[in-house]
Amino acid sequence: MSNPATAGEHAMPKVGDPAPDFTLHSTPDQCVTLSELSGHPVILAFYPADWSPVCGDELALFNEVLPEFRRYDAELMGISVDGVWCHAAFARERKLHFPLLADFEPKGAVSRRYGAYRFHEGTSERALFVIDHAGLVAWHYLSPVGINPGADGVLTALERLSQPRSD
Repeated sequence: MSNPATAGEHAMPKVGDPAPDFTLHSTPDQCVTLSELSGHPVILAFYPADWSPVCGDELALFNEVLPEFRRYDAELMGISVDGVWCHAAFARERKLHFPLLADFEPKGAVSRRYGAYRFHEGTSERALFVIDHAGLVAWHYLSPVGINPGADGVLTALERLSQPRSD
């Protein structure tokens, strides 16, 4: 597993840190900017590559759980270093109903800012982030690249965000 801190790159943001803002293409002519999604939770699912077996299974599971995510008013975004045309074909083939964002050029720039870039492979890690209503990292998880992390951690984080705070 790469170690961004020793590679002179950003470390993974900690819970409570502001989520690094970004703008990435979701289609050749449309972009998504994280800060424009403030006001409700956002799930960022970094993954190594379209068409890989584990990634396909992970994103298919998230697609199935999408109604549960939406119960919490959460937006789901998949992010990898693949280009928009590859994402479009992959999403169409897998019948995905959430955006796949292309961290393509400069390659892996957003993955690096989230401490989720595999330098030796030139791909994203398999990392999950839940960003809260205010744009702060509420939860994150770095999974071994060959293991589907499932959706339980994301759902638990969203449930925690929906509970009244006891300050």
